[in-house]
Amino acid sequence: MITLDAHGQQLLSQYRERRPLFERLEQLAYVQLQQALRQQGIYVTAIEHRVKEEKSLAGKLELKGAKYHSLDDITDILGLRVITFYTDDVDKVGAIVKKLFDVDWQESVDKRKQHSLNSFGYNSLHFICRLRNCSAENMPQVSAAEEEKLKTLRFEVQMRTALQHVWSTIEHDTGYKGVIQLPPEYRRQFSRLAGMLELVDDEFGRLRTNLTDYRRRIQSLVASGQLDEVPLNVDNFRSFLETKPFDRLNRRIAAVNQAEIIPSPLMPFFYVLQEMGMETLGDIQRFLIDNSENAYQLALSQLALTDLDILAESIGIQNLCFVHVLKSGGGVEGVKKVLDRLNFDRQGNLIYAQSVYQQALSLPFMQKGEG
Repeated sequence: MITLDAHGQQLLSQYRERRPLFERLEQLAYVQLQQALRQQGIYVTAIEHRVKEEKSLAGKLELKGAKYHSLDDITDILGLRVITFYTDDVDKVGAIVKKLFDVDWQESVDKRKQHSLNSFGYNSLHFICRLRNCSAENMPQVSAAEEEKLKTLRFEVQMRTALQHVWSTIEHDTGYKGVIQLPPEYRRQFSRLAGMLELVDDEFGRLRTNLTDYRRRIQSLVASGQLDEVPLNVDNFRSFLETKPFDRLNRRIAAVNQAEIIPSPLMPFFYVLQEMGMETLGDIQRFLIDNSENAYQLALSQLALTDLDILAESIGIQNLCFVHVLKSGGGVEGVKKVLDRLNFDRQGNLIYAQSVYQQALSLPFMQKGEG
């Protein structure tokens, strides 16, 4: 049972009176922070928020109520916690919080700089804040009188990584945080685990930075046309598609019937090209150059006697694949294999492959004995 002195009872009474105001503050602070993170493109795993429960506050006042002159001295009655995936995102969130709220720097602390043993779970960034304004999207307007009161209240924003959060939760669950004295073997075990998690946290951040640098370098190589240096993988193929490499061929084919080209997914062709033995984007570029004219002629034979006026964006690369297979001697089975990979082995693929093969037989690249 919690027993409070007269001063503690007075502070608890102030809390009861102000709780509705803190709940209003909670809504505004949470929505403002959520919207600011979304606008800046910062993806976080969670934004937790709560107004301290009366029982929790009473327990705090029982232990150290004498240090608080008034309820205003208790800065964590409202608390928000932003949980990020990566360590460098903690600083990004911190920069957003600084712009969004008024920060009390004397009360705020960067616990990441306190390199004590077993501190991993508490290595978060803590800002004590006040609202700068009391408006937010899709929130009711605040009266002038209420706004004046809201702007006087302080609240805490904690920022930490997901691994730090998990560690802190585990410490709390095991009761380690509150244990005054533990046998050395248990303290050592906790210290080892904390060190391992801190290393993993740092390495995930470093890995993301390295991958970002790699993607930028690849994008630069693609943009500059140095495609032989770019290995064929999913990410690089996606970057290559952003340059619209098949657009010129598509426009030529569409012009046959003055057709409209509609978007269609091209990523499934990655696996087709990979099975054809292509290893770099340079291989795909040569594949495009070497087969474009023949792919256009094949499409022309398919469309000339039709009145199709809508074509999928995949028409160009699909015919390039057909031509490549036929030039390589793959015949009907080779064309069907392409269709099976793209269409999940539908029953009509064989009939379509036979039709493509028959149309190709009259074209010069087949008549030269390459099929």
